[in-house]
Amino acid sequence: MTKKLSLYFIRHGQTYLNKYGRMQGWSDAPLTPEGLENVKASGRGLSDVEFIAAYSSDLQRTVATANAMLTENKHTYGLQLEQRPEFRETFFGSFEGLDGKYAWGEIAAQRGLSNEQELFSQSSVREILNATRAADPTGDAEDFQMFWSRVEQGFLDIINRHRAQGGNIFIVAHGVTIRNIIHELDPSITEQFVLDNASVSILSYEQGLFKAEKINDTSHFKK
Repeated sequence: MTKKLSLYFIRHGQTYLNKYGRMQGWSDAPLTPEGLENVKASGRGLSDVEFIAAYSSDLQRTVATANAMLTENKHTYGLQLEQRPEFRETFFGSFEGLDGKYAWGEIAAQRGLSNEQELFSQSSVREILNATRAADPTGDAEDFQMFWSRVEQGFLDIINRHRAQGGNIFIVAHGVTIRNIIHELDPSITEQFVLDNASVSILSYEQGLFKAEKINDTSHFKK
């Protein structure tokens, strides 16, 4: 008999590479002061939520976000953050660190599209990742299958760990990672969306079914 799990997915706070519009997958940058303040505001908004477990990717921007948010929570005594490489952002290969407009333009061209706007409005996340690998001259970027196989492995491990107990799970990850999990596990979510830094998306798991209960929520922020 399984009990309801509520998976609180939080996108990391704004980093300097975010601020400068640079591609940031496995490359990493510190949180900006504004990013840290928004992370704390998000943490204060979730301060009354009791989590039974806490996870993040192993990249520093998610670890810093998770630690700052958990400091604001009232129920963290004995709660240990576990870093999981499976929850990393997709790897952009040789596009890492480059100007986003240039990189997305190259990826759009791979799909026969003119620019970043067309790419995101006319492509699924799966198509974007496949085009990223195809456009990367080094061939190092992850395609969808490479990306999803590692993310799914870590995600299913967490579900199996906690489904008998039920409760709230805290997971700090990345924009593409969270979007893919929601799109793959809740078929009713078909629209494309972009996640704000420090936003919360909640995916519930009950009786073998996943349901997106919130997406990109920032209404809980408390200054």
